[in-house]
Amino acid sequence: MSEATVRGIVHLIEETKTYGQKGFRKRMVVLEQDNGRFTNYVPVDFVQDGCDSVDTLKLGDQLDITYRLSGRKWQKDANSEVKFFLNAEAIRFDIVGGNSATAGGANEAFHEAADDDEVPF
Repeated sequence: MSEATVRGIVHLIEETKTYGQKGFRKRMVVLEQDNGRFTNYVPVDFVQDGCDSVDTLKLGDQLDITYRLSGRKWQKDANSEVKFFLNAEAIRFDIVGGNSATAGGANEAFHEAADDDEVPF
């Protein structure tokens, strides 16, 4: 899988949510990007140990987040509609400006492969 990077200002930091019997954890951070014509909001998921790294972030921080795209197919039963989901899963981030005391120097790296049976989407 290839990796990509997105830059934006932290608009929202959700609380960590836990799913399933194995305790799969997920936490969403929404970045705001203003391109002059409209504001773009980019949700990025932090999973498992990455959820804890988000504790260092503050609203207004400017981040570079390296992410990978993760896609899922879901169908309730053989006769129902097939749906596809796309998520940007954070691999690491750098604070490049903003409110955090660690701005400019933080580099958080994490990644833990999740078992597909654990993933709720």
